[in-house]
Amino acid sequence: MRTSRLKSTLENYLFVLPAIIIFCIFYIYPFIQVFLLGMYEWDGISTTKVFVGWDNFKEVLFQDPIWWKSMYQAGWITVIALTFQNALAFLLAWACDREIKLKNYYRMIFFIPPVLSEVVVGLVWQWLLEGNYGLLNHWLVHLGLPQLTRNWLSDPKTALNCVAIVHCWKGFGWGFLIFLAGLQTIPRELYEAAKVDGANVWRQFKNITIPLMVPVAILVSILTILGTMQAFVLIIAMTGGGPAYHTQVPVLRILASMRGSSRFGYACAQGITFGVVLVAISFIQYRFSKNSQAKGA
Repeated sequence: MRTSRLKSTLENYLFVLPAIIIFCIFYIYPFIQVFLLGMYEWDGISTTKVFVGWDNFKEVLFQDPIWWKSMYQAGWITVIALTFQNALAFLLAWACDREIKLKNYYRMIFFIPPVLSEVVVGLVWQWLLEGNYGLLNHWLVHLGLPQLTRNWLSDPKTALNCVAIVHCWKGFGWGFLIFLAGLQTIPRELYEAAKVDGANVWRQFKNITIPLMVPVAILVSILTILGTMQAFVLIIAMTGGGPAYHTQVPVLRILASMRGSSRFGYACAQGITFGVVLVAISFIQYRFSKNSQAKGA
């Protein structure tokens, strides 16, 4: 009996062994190497590395205000994505889940932005928001509002919000797709029973749709936070992190430390710090989702 149980356990572990090996090779080992490299001062070219211990990590945490500015700016874009982007995605998914004309075409159109190249999207929006010949300023002039024209991506007051709005436009389709899938799992019998009881559309939405969509909303929120905090390709294409670091985000800051300052060890320390922050956020969200589901049950 014990022999057969042991054999069954070993067989189970044997099935997951390839995945564990791949995970260790491509995730655990690189993480350890990056962490160790973060304790050295290295320019990425020379064969000698100067051991500095925890100095790189201390500099990241206590002596680099631009790093924490980039974290704040990524957090601001994330807040806008969590509110505006996800609200838009949910409302559009709810509308497409209802019996409306051409809803299949709407589904296709709403999912076009996420599959477009981030570089292409960034360059197109850069042209639209350009100060001298951009379409937005052209429309404002024709509408009789020339006082509102500006170089949207070069003005520190508007650059970050413009990047955040474009990021939301580019990414809302993923949330739309997940929300739509969640809405389609809600039994239609619940809505029919609510109609029989005299519930209007708002009461059905409030008492049926929203409670049953809470787990889906938590999933979308987690994906939104992790994805937005790591965004950088779109920002490179639109502003390159400027003007004067006003659209700098953590990944761009790490890239600048590597390529601009040739401080590979310091960039590794930044990467480890950023990774710890993301893991902490994921853990907090996981605990929050577990508590929410427990209360719901």
